[in-house]
Amino acid sequence: MDNNEYLLAIDNGTQSVRAMVFDQNGQLVAKSKVDIEPYFSTQPGWAEQHADYFWDALCRACHALWPQLDIPRESIKALSVTTQRATVIPMGSDNLPLRSAISWLDQRQVGTKPKLGAIESALMTLVRAKPFVDLMHSQAEANWIDQNQPEIWQQVHKFLLLSGYHTYKLTGQYTDAIASTVGYLPFDYKTLQWAQDKDWTWRALPITRGMLPELLPAGATLGQITAEAAEQTGIPEGLPLIASGSDKACEVLGTGCIDAQTGSLSYGSLATLNIATDKYLEAIPFHPAYPGVIPNTFNVEMMVQRGYWMVSWFKKEFGLREQQLATEQGVAPESFFDDLLAQVPAGSQGLMLQPYWSPSNGDGPETRGAIIGFSEEHTRAHLYRAMIEGLTYALREGKELLEKRSGKPITKLVVSGGGSQSDQVMQISADIFGMRVYRPHTFETSSLGAAIATAVGIGLYPDFPAAVTGMTHVGDFFEPIESNKKIYNDLFTKVYKKMYGQLKPSYESIRSISGKQE
Repeated sequence: MDNNEYLLAIDNGTQSVRAMVFDQNGQLVAKSKVDIEPYFSTQPGWAEQHADYFWDALCRACHALWPQLDIPRESIKALSVTTQRATVIPMGSDNLPLRSAISWLDQRQVGTKPKLGAIESALMTLVRAKPFVDLMHSQAEANWIDQNQPEIWQQVHKFLLLSGYHTYKLTGQYTDAIASTVGYLPFDYKTLQWAQDKDWTWRALPITRGMLPELLPAGATLGQITAEAAEQTGIPEGLPLIASGSDKACEVLGTGCIDAQTGSLSYGSLATLNIATDKYLEAIPFHPAYPGVIPNTFNVEMMVQRGYWMVSWFKKEFGLREQQLATEQGVAPESFFDDLLAQVPAGSQGLMLQPYWSPSNGDGPETRGAIIGFSEEHTRAHLYRAMIEGLTYALREGKELLEKRSGKPITKLVVSGGGSQSDQVMQISADIFGMRVYRPHTFETSSLGAAIATAVGIGLYPDFPAAVTGMTHVGDFFEPIESNKKIYNDLFTKVYKKMYGQLKPSYESIRSISGKQE
């Protein structure tokens, strides 16, 4: 292989846009990062961001990258873009956004029901799919725009995900990756293509087939960098843009998880546990498996909404002292928050947190977060550790469900995302899961996954398994501490797993009493 060939990966996540160059062995050569505001909100529960804000951040990330390169830009042979999922952008016939993007964090809904035929509706009810169909209809951003901003919906030329928007800005083509297609769209997750004409999703949504981009498998060429995009980003004109997948799908690939017995834990804004399989599998009935980056594969996912976003919430609401110390000493505040974790023993002296600041997976809309077990000995440090432990308990619960559904034990856990940079968090993970947990050689696994797809697309590797073998490597690992493992196992089985059932009636009462005022 030619050691002078490099790959550009751009990752538009929830809290930053990063541009990175990898070599064909998966080693990170250069990186830039531009922090972004995830969204603005004009009403409670709304989350929007201007599409050109994302594009501007992508351009700035690229321009910040070039001075760090000690190789000529011409050594970069191709690029791929991976983005946050389910953030939608309606485009007009002038190829400009008609309104701001609606973020995946947005919680608005419509009150209507999908217009299904009588027989179709009866069948949906019979197989207990009707609640999911109604939920999909109510939460679809397209329905909200159609019903509340009809003058905008009537002008929609293309209805894109953020990944498709960046593809258009870079190439002038309305194409997108199959593995980026996650959202309330007429997409068939079983066949990995836009739904057939008779599928119910077309009657649950106002979207027409002509509004959707062409979908291509990972490794395919989405287009080439236009002269205008080259001028705005500094990416060489004509460079091929290779299809990869969403940030989560790329993360799974970048951690080397390509089977059902390897669990990919992601400690990001959305905390997830994924397994990969070549057979379609729903861990929770009617909650689809998402497309894997490797063509014709699926990622079965358990998630905790606003997972490690909760760390940002804690910093904002309770972490002023640590942030001030970090500013005074010119260091990252994360080291001080790690000190908080180290101050508290395993189990947080009985303080237990259920991390459902937003409902997750199969939990009902009434679900709330909860903290129980307070006593006079508890401090801010206990609260912070209980939060990290609660997130990990929730993911362990997901692991057990995945194992039950797949019929296979998860024998290896690989942890990525921002939270994985903390040794304290990694040790807590090993203790709660009761097994060795691995950290990849780079925590930038989403970008690495995009680079792997790029490497396959331009022929640096013959196929995805070969590229995963050549480009993913194990970093360090953490073994469970037996005494901690026992404490956590007892708290998980005797307390955490019972919390939701015991608190659900209270959650429902809270919703009935205060829901109309929220």
